[in-house]
Amino acid sequence: MNAQLLHSLDFLNMAVEGETRKRLAAEAEEDPETRKRPTAEEDPETRKRPTTEDDPETCKRSAEDDPESRPCGSSRDGGAKRRRYAFGSVDDYEKLDVVGDGTFGVVYKAQDHRTGKKVVLKHLLGGLDEGAWKVEAACQAACRGHPSIVEIMDVVRDGKTGGIFLIMELLECSLRQKRFYYPEDVTRVMMRQLVDATKKMHTSRVIHRDIKPENILSAFDGGLKICDFGAATWMKPAGEPYERCLVGTLPYTSLEQLADNRCYGPAVDMWALGCIMGELLTGWRPLFGGDMTEELLAELSDNLGDRITGVVRCPTGAVAVGARDAHRAAGL
Repeated sequence: MNAQLLHSLDFLNMAVEGETRKRLAAEAEEDPETRKRPTAEEDPETRKRPTTEDDPETCKRSAEDDPESRPCGSSRDGGAKRRRYAFGSVDDYEKLDVVGDGTFGVVYKAQDHRTGKKVVLKHLLGGLDEGAWKVEAACQAACRGHPSIVEIMDVVRDGKTGGIFLIMELLECSLRQKRFYYPEDVTRVMMRQLVDATKKMHTSRVIHRDIKPENILSAFDGGLKICDFGAATWMKPAGEPYERCLVGTLPYTSLEQLADNRCYGPAVDMWALGCIMGELLTGWRPLFGGDMTEELLAELSDNLGDRITGVVRCPTGAVAVGARDAHRAAGL
């Protein structure tokens, strides 16, 4: 494995671990059992135990086990700050063409000067804070290795402007650009790939929240891959509200989100996949129309009737479908 790849994987692992620590810390604060546990200062038993500074034998053993010489009682890193990631340079890539743009980013087809390989270069625009792009990179990195999810390869920076770029594998075109009517047997094969990719995301505790034909790319071997984790987030415990409700693209937004219910779950991705499956089978683009939330809810009500009443009228927090239930319901 070459040094460049190891460098990239090092950052992505750091990003995933960092975001995971934040999520676990937040969950611990929410857990009443965790809050009840006494701290070291509150627990008399803990206060009785000798520390490294108090016990010279412990200090001696620690020094023997550690090849680095440190003062007794000092931390392993000597109080140094957590190491910072050394970004690669965007100058290593030549922008060839713009292949897409949106509110928070511009996507380029590019070429790596060092290897000659064609890649995708996603420039994250200034509207995103540092935490936002880290979540996007970490969520996508947590799902890497799946054949139906676009691979993130590195994160680089523009030394002049400070701009952040994600480096990803280059694919042929989006599902929206392809023929949009398929027989049932072909649709079944396509949907199995997408459902399996979504299962990988959900088992990695990631919700995509913007699955749509434009974010499904066709590989050169004919397979499908889900891309663009810009709206992705870490999964919360069932019943815990998310900060944002209407995320992603309106025609593929789930009923609970349209109903302003922030206690949704991974089932929102399965709803989007259901809309895409309907489009593949019927050729209708999109399956449900409407440029406003009210218009879309009205059309869904006309088509689905009483089946959506319980979701639309429920109070915030009443709907939260688990990942296992959502994938069992897909049944492909």
